[in-house]
Amino acid sequence: MDSIPANRRLWNRISGAYQHEHDPQIGAAPRLWGMYSIPDAHLRALGDVTGKRVLELGCGAGQWSRALAAEGADVVGLDLSEAQLGAAARAMGADRYPLVQGTAEQLPFAADTFDLVFCDFGGLSWAPPHLAVPQAARVLRRGGRLVFNVASPWFEACYDEAAARVTTTLQQDYFALDTIAEGDGATSYQLTYGDWVRVLRGASLVIDDLIEPRPDPETLNGYNKTDPPDWAHRWPAELLWVTHKPSSDRL
Repeated sequence: MDSIPANRRLWNRISGAYQHEHDPQIGAAPRLWGMYSIPDAHLRALGDVTGKRVLELGCGAGQWSRALAAEGADVVGLDLSEAQLGAAARAMGADRYPLVQGTAEQLPFAADTFDLVFCDFGGLSWAPPHLAVPQAARVLRRGGRLVFNVASPWFEACYDEAAARVTTTLQQDYFALDTIAEGDGATSYQLTYGDWVRVLRGASLVIDDLIEPRPDPETLNGYNKTDPPDWAHRWPAELLWVTHKPSSDRL
């Protein structure tokens, strides 16, 4: 919880530069997942959202939320950064949707409100998962789904800080993965496979699938340098979790 003010300051400071650099890629087409912009039509993680109540955790400039609103979803975009929400508001077209400033650790919504909670990095990369996942489960209706994409622990364990790139050599202690210092007190979060399973099951969510998006060899990472360039074609760079809240208390 102590990272919230610092994370807000970070995203308020970098929002303009981030959107200038990345919006041409992530806003180029609807439903593109992650660092390699892999279409959801290929991964089939989100499904039909028409008529569904949807919450995006960490909506940024709203590229995903705009796309789902255009498909007929009843979308709410949540972000901790007023600068990011400002970018989302400016980018809105005819398909408008509510924007809420808040944190994934303390969602300002009643229980059993949404049919789908999702994020592409966003809230589950920038909030402690042991706090954010139970909050997402709380606001889901029975049978509702939590779908989210985060970095793979392989990716983080192979990140060479000195070279500022992901390599083929293990650099970090896998079992020490937890928090990542982003400077000036800001923090992102990285779990092992086992810790993700325990957090999700601890929130009484059922794991339906774990998709490891695999880009084509020639597709480059839009956010990080990797050595070799086709790193994510050979090893998993991201984890796309597909889960749901049971229809009853019996698992």
